[in-house]
Amino acid sequence: MKRPYGVGLLVAGLDESGAHLYYNCPSGNYFEYQAFAIGSRSQAAKTFLERRFKGYNDYKPEQLIKDALSAIKETLLGEKLTSSNCTVAIVGGKDDGTVEPFEMIGATRIQEIIDSMEAAEEAPAEPTSVQEDDQGSDGAPMDI
Repeated sequence: MKRPYGVGLLVAGLDESGAHLYYNCPSGNYFEYQAFAIGSRSQAAKTFLERRFKGYNDYKPEQLIKDALSAIKETLLGEKLTSSNCTVAIVGGKDDGTVEPFEMIGATRIQEIIDSMEAAEEAPAEPTSVQEDDQGSDGAPMDI
């Protein structure tokens, strides 16, 4: 069996030790990752995932899906993220603690998650009381 040159593959799998993510690069080498992106404009997605990577072991599957969708959103230039231009599948654990070898998330559920992410982005930020604390201080704002 030979693999065609110039083809990159991102392969997810599950065994007794847990879920695994492998990248087969066009040169024929392969590497295991915890979070990765390939394809056009993938560098923006990889940067997004790297910034948030430390918390992934503690995340629930729902939070991981939101981060994956946010990473995809980082790569879109002028396009709107919708369930029609992305597909999500879970390999590994579910919210209830059970193990699912492979589960495709339906387009309706993906759109609900995207809509909730957009609603959270549009929600006004709550004012902080830092400004009130700084007004009564005699020292410079950065004095410690």
